[in-house]
Amino acid sequence: MCGIVGYIGKSEKKEILLDGLQELEYRGYDSAGIAIIENKQLKNFKAVGKLQNLREKTKDYTSQGFGVAIGHTRWATHGKPTELNAHPHMGAYSFVVHNGIIENYQELKEELQAEGIEFLSQTDTETIVHLFEKNYNINNNSWKSFQQTIERLEGAYATLLITEAQADTIFFAKNGSPMLIGFDGEDIYFASSDTPIIGRAKEVYYLEDGEFGYVKDGEVKLFDANGIKTFTKQPLPTDKALAQKDGYRFFMEKEIYEQTQVMNDTMMGRVLDDRIYFEELDEKLFENIDSIKICACGTSYHSALAGSYLLERMAKIPCQVEIASEFRYKEPLLNDKTLFITISQSGETADTLEALKMAKRAGLKSLSICNVDNSSIVRESDSAILTRAGIEKGVASTKAFATQTMVLWMLTLYVAQAKKTITQDTLNRELEAMRHTPKALLVDDKLHSKLTRLSKRYLHGHGFFFIGRDLFFPLALEGALKLKEISYLHAEGYPAGEMKHGPIALADAELFTVALMPKTIHYDKIKSNVEELCARDATVLAISPDYFELSDDFIQTKYDTHPMLEFFEMMVITQLLALEISIRLGNDVDMPKNLAKSVTVE
Repeated sequence: MCGIVGYIGKSEKKEILLDGLQELEYRGYDSAGIAIIENKQLKNFKAVGKLQNLREKTKDYTSQGFGVAIGHTRWATHGKPTELNAHPHMGAYSFVVHNGIIENYQELKEELQAEGIEFLSQTDTETIVHLFEKNYNINNNSWKSFQQTIERLEGAYATLLITEAQADTIFFAKNGSPMLIGFDGEDIYFASSDTPIIGRAKEVYYLEDGEFGYVKDGEVKLFDANGIKTFTKQPLPTDKALAQKDGYRFFMEKEIYEQTQVMNDTMMGRVLDDRIYFEELDEKLFENIDSIKICACGTSYHSALAGSYLLERMAKIPCQVEIASEFRYKEPLLNDKTLFITISQSGETADTLEALKMAKRAGLKSLSICNVDNSSIVRESDSAILTRAGIEKGVASTKAFATQTMVLWMLTLYVAQAKKTITQDTLNRELEAMRHTPKALLVDDKLHSKLTRLSKRYLHGHGFFFIGRDLFFPLALEGALKLKEISYLHAEGYPAGEMKHGPIALADAELFTVALMPKTIHYDKIKSNVEELCARDATVLAISPDYFELSDDFIQTKYDTHPMLEFFEMMVITQLLALEISIRLGNDVDMPKNLAKSVTVE
């Protein structure tokens, strides 16, 4: 996820920016840049790759005296990782940095291009600086121009803008993406999290959605839709490691809580009022395609399985899912009417990459679903959809799984639109459910506290069964994987209807069963399967919107109108359960033994 640093004052600005960006490396990035206005002279530097490349480019530059400065580390969402696409983005006399996604950027870009404005990058961010300068060229007032610009933006943004037209000021706005202001006397700092300004600023104000303003002469002018605002500063935390985790105990916990926000990022610009739109896809990709094969490993394999249910049910296209390490050696029969989809968080998963190369050699069209632009799998594929999950530091994947599943849901509707296998009424219902997904991912404090208390009952015994049907079978597999990855307890995911075909032989009081019992899919069937386990004295934790009286423990869910809303709500519960059990066992949640985040070997 992108990072922002800003500064206005008399100190040396280059090092403030570079040191601040260094503190944001944990968020992940593929390029970086800085822009400084000093003595009414604007300087900017950009570099692809590690921050050291930017340091090398700026080694002969130092700043002196009063000035304004902005910096950015970019995680690609629109456009490849190149210097042209790196922030800050430049107009004729202004620079801007931005986190988030401008949903209506395509509309704004076309409007500006029609007026003769040339764009250098492929990004949504560049529209902000050109729109500002268009407004300024009309009214010759920087503050008014910035306000007019913000009024036109739709989507999520945290943005800083500096301009030679008013070289003593930083303009800022925040909506949906985090940003804060740090204070140390007349020195004013901006950042997307605490860590860049710890040790420099003494106090902080965390901007709220809809707030915007400017800094000039060491003073912050803050506004919202109702006009000028007063605000209260608070002491700045001093622990950088804790600040990176935003106060959470582990990165995995932070990433579970982040899912509600990153899901907005995944959907932005793609979930429109009446359709799904992927700017990165050519509709010809699906011409002459009569089946889909998805190849993945681990958690990505589980999201692929969930996607296969959706693709066959709504897009009416045959979909087969393969474990990449098996696919490579099974001598598969491939034909060029199959679209080959690979899924990988890192884009470097060795087995998945080799499977993709096999499909390419066989002449198949290819599409990758990935979190890292310019990764090996993305480069090898004909097309790619980025999940926009940001960096995931916990080895056990959470938000990567959530965003991969969402992309597959969106892709299902996209294919259904293209093949006309879905009515507009059905499509509208799916889109409405999608827009509710971030709410289904919100972590309720009472729920988390209950799972913390429950976890002490699930530390022993001879194993766990996670069971579900249909879409919830892949979720059962994923819930079991999360638990065994970080707790080192044995856990298996099963289709609920398969229990009586062998596994139920293990059922007794020391077998813990986590039963996913959605209201919208086969509730009566899975209820019967769970009753069979209860009759054999298994210890059952039921997760459902409807109370299940035979369960030993029960977690009541809120959503019961759409399978995917139930899916994502139950996903969060299984993630938190695994987290709390692991913490009680004293394990290192973020770095479980024997595992690596990116599996780049066979």
